[in-house]
Amino acid sequence: MSLAGGVLTAVLALPRIGATAVLARPLTGDEPPVAIPRDSAREAAERELSKPMYHENDPSLAQRALDAFWDWVDKLFGAASTVAPGGMIGLVVIVLAVLAVLAALWWRLGTPHRAPTSAPALFDDDPRSSAEHRASAEAHAAQGHWNQAVQERMRAMVRSLEERALLDPRPGRTADEAAAEAARTLPSHADRLRDAARDFDDVTYGGRTAEPHTYHRLTELDRDLERTKPVLASSSAQSPADNARQGAAQ
Repeated sequence: MSLAGGVLTAVLALPRIGATAVLARPLTGDEPPVAIPRDSAREAAERELSKPMYHENDPSLAQRALDAFWDWVDKLFGAASTVAPGGMIGLVVIVLAVLAVLAALWWRLGTPHRAPTSAPALFDDDPRSSAEHRASAEAHAAQGHWNQAVQERMRAMVRSLEERALLDPRPGRTADEAAAEAARTLPSHADRLRDAARDFDDVTYGGRTAEPHTYHRLTELDRDLERTKPVLASSSAQSPADNARQGAAQ
């Protein structure tokens, strides 16, 4: 054993002896033992143990924090397993079931987004024709930009209805308002118009990502609207002249 090791062993043993301690070292037989006060012995031991050579293999701060975290997790699961049916196995089954439900909700509903308080206008200050909106929609679709393609196809449909005088050109109109107004003269497409407006709102203001089939559905609706004749409002009441002619005929 080295001299430093012998000194350390003796120093560590000193606090257990009493008010004073004797430092053991090789004696010649006629030398008196050296008495060291307890406080001095403790200070010497602390100085010795503070040397870097005794801490070379100590875990790092990150390792100690990680160990403390896993100790906390172990205690948490241990406490939970005592109240869960089936012990630890039952707890694992419950955790897996909860994770499965959360994954199913995430897949079904998608990333939650905050709904807008009000829908902005369908058109901006760019007075383009329906043909120009359709060309822009096709260009976005060719590049796989489905959100922009859906937006431009919806604008093309509404602009086309305005060009056909089925809708009055009105700045500030929203997609929902356009669909509701168009449904009055095109009642056979009322549900599809409402769905198209919802798709437009979802990708424009709701933060959702459009799919190719969404764009193709709007494209088919746009083409069907072009071929559909509007239903004109007719008055059920006859004019006084018509009533007079009918009376003369009788």
